[in-house]
Amino acid sequence: MAVMTSVPSTPSPDTPVPGAQPAAAPVAASPAVTAPPIEPRDLEAAARSVLPTEVYDYIATGSGAEETLAANLAAWRDLALAPRVLRDVGGVDVSTTVLGTPVSSPVQVAPTGYQRLVHPDGELGMATGAAHAGSLLALSTRATTTFEELADAAGPWWLQLYVLRDRDLTATVVERAAAAGARALVLTVDTPYVARKARATAFPPAEVSPVLVPELRARADEGVWQDPGVTFADLAWLAEVSGRLPLVVKGVVRGDDARACVDAGADAVWVSNHGGRQLDGAVPTARALAEVRSALPDEVEVYVDGGIRNGRDVVRALALGATAAFVGRPAVWALATGGAAGVGDLLVTMRADLEETLALCGCASLADVTPDLLRPAHPHR
Repeated sequence: MAVMTSVPSTPSPDTPVPGAQPAAAPVAASPAVTAPPIEPRDLEAAARSVLPTEVYDYIATGSGAEETLAANLAAWRDLALAPRVLRDVGGVDVSTTVLGTPVSSPVQVAPTGYQRLVHPDGELGMATGAAHAGSLLALSTRATTTFEELADAAGPWWLQLYVLRDRDLTATVVERAAAAGARALVLTVDTPYVARKARATAFPPAEVSPVLVPELRARADEGVWQDPGVTFADLAWLAEVSGRLPLVVKGVVRGDDARACVDAGADAVWVSNHGGRQLDGAVPTARALAEVRSALPDEVEVYVDGGIRNGRDVVRALALGATAAFVGRPAVWALATGGAAGVGDLLVTMRADLEETLALCGCASLADVTPDLLRPAHPHR
């Protein structure tokens, strides 16, 4: 499926999926788009060609020997699809909701920090592209834009949060996010300390600093670091500070931890290993997802990221029990190469690929995606 790097356009497969959802309104109009399409898998190479080496390395790197970075991608390929036949797929609907918010598809944008490193519009471009595609944005605490700037550009958004060593500063960030319109908090729990990276060293530069609230920009002391003492007991505190915004816990790969999070007050669980940037050798998210899903009541939503690159991966994630799949690096590469238009086009393309994959699997809706669609790709390996 093609991704344009200039303006969003509806991907046009040889045989369009009947009844598929219409493309979102374009970010910018263009009477004639002549630039050659870029496949999603080629977005990284395109971004690498336009970004300074240190910026590319900062985003692309994993931790340690990058075992988990590679395993995240490979684990989805290890799941083959077993399509059903003779099902009515005259109309395919991929619209859904996440924590009650309507979205055009299960494909959402994961939090990534310092986005002005890759494009002058930074998080504003990401928010605009996501909104035009009908997707939800998870905004990083390490964002290089303010809540006030974001409010005019964004569709629905959540705030990804670290509990900082300065709890008063954490409370300030949460309260201002709630006042600015955040629909949920996403507490990242896999980063008590920042792991050493394979490629990036002293980066990002000091002049590129988080600016969600003025206090974050003004501080350079340990109070703005992640607190390694956070426990399940802190979930109730966050819920109270936010005025009872829904709370998503991100960075869970074990069923017992997922259940403990929900017991402590989490409304949803996000299966993630931080894109292979934290514990190297951690279980790939594709292999952790089913365990987490089975540990939780059906009404608790489960999300996943890590190696999601196309509609087929999204179907695999749904079959394993995910409510939604989040893309991180691909959205950053799209921002780097095309700004808001690139982000919107990536998400529209992934939605179209999801629609096509569902139809070819014999599924007319997301409710038709069940675990029996999956088989081991290498059963004798």
